Amino acid sequence: MVFMNTAGIQEYIEKNLKHNLIVNALDGFAFWWGYSFYSPTVILPVFITHFTSNPVVLGLIPFLSTAGYLIPQLFTSRWVEREKIKKRIPVNFGFFLERLPVALFVPATLLFANSDPAIVTTVTICLFAWHSIGAGGILVGWQEMIAKVIPTRVRGRFFGVTNFLGMGGGILGAGIATWMLGAFPFPIGFVWAFALGAGFNLLSWFFLSLTREPPDPFNKETISLSDYYRNIPSLLRDNPNFVRYIISQVVIALSGMANGFLIVYAIQHWSLPDAFSASFMVAYTVGQAVANPALGWLADRRGYKLILEISIVLGIAALLVAFVAPNPSWFFAVFFLRGVNASGNYLGSISIAMEFSRPETRPTFIGLANTIPGIAAGVAPLLGGWLALETSYPVIFIVSAVIGFMGFVALHWTVKEPRFLSQNDVLLAN
Repeated sequence: MVFMNTAGIQEYIEKNLKHNLIVNALDGFAFWWGYSFYSPTVILPVFITHFTSNPVVLGLIPFLSTAGYLIPQLFTSRWVEREKIKKRIPVNFGFFLERLPVALFVPATLLFANSDPAIVTTVTICLFAWHSIGAGGILVGWQEMIAKVIPTRVRGRFFGVTNFLGMGGGILGAGIATWMLGAFPFPIGFVWAFALGAGFNLLSWFFLSLTREPPDPFNKETISLSDYYRNIPSLLRDNPNFVRYIISQVVIALSGMANGFLIVYAIQHWSLPDAFSASFMVAYTVGQAVANPALGWLADRRGYKLILEISIVLGIAALLVAFVAPNPSWFFAVFFLRGVNASGNYLGSISIAMEFSRPETRPTFIGLANTIPGIAAGVAPLLGGWLALETSYPVIFIVSAVIGFMGFVALHWTVKEPRFLSQNDVLLAN
């Protein structure tokens, strides 16, 4: 497929827009449905608590779900910039890097769940690390593909509707997972949950492979890896508004130290059974489902900065509710708010980075916007685990809420919304 000019590219994108909206919406629908069966927010922590109560070990799950997902992106952005058809990265490489380890949860659980607790904990964490780091490695390629084939004017609604459909499936999936964990003896309920998660994960990959993407209309200059990274400081110096955005995201990422311990605290504080604990996943997914279309619609009109601000405020509210909760039923509200928070953070963070730069350098901006806060996001749950050993889980909730408020202040008052800045405004913002 050869295009002589940008006009030909745009014509191809518009011609195939409906097809790409449909297949990528189906991709998101299947992905999020499957994700509900092995969620690192609820399902995996509930599984791991059968083998250990050590908060540092338990903190590895949220550590990997954030750091593993975010940190690799800067290291693959140069690869993405040089690849003329971005789809090849999440499709060809994503099968082995992201999808396969989810399928391996099933035999791993059957083989090791009734053996030494240290073995099953290690195997589970290693497989999740493979999945998370692999997902982070191919994510910039997926984001670039979406940025190419889904125009900005409909991108917010696309993400909102796609995630709404996915969360609809996720609600059903969470309900099924809750039933499975109550109906089958341990570990068979988890085996079935992981099997369904793997099946929908592979279905998602199939729909993704149907995307129609034109090649880039420009040839990216080939530079050495050392020169590529040497250019990053000057790129940041030329874009202070983007730097201020990254700083705000680093602070917000640190406020996530408590997120992975919400379910652990509820289980340990009230001695909850698996089925009751898994039911929080329904509340979490309902929160995401309710938020996605509304936030997507709002993002198309007001930009993604506002979405991120709403997200962090609701995340702080979830922590405060957890702190004062007198009984476990309050945690349905906690996880509902966390679901809205996660939806807004996902929608805002993956989309706003696409609007800070030109297409030629967009993968690098995406990588920087994810990797630098990802380092903080990775440290946060480990710091939270240490703090839990020294104090208590409620203390973590308050510390996280305070840091989250600091992040909100930094984002709201120092960062300009990139979408609505003209070229002159960009200079002023910088």
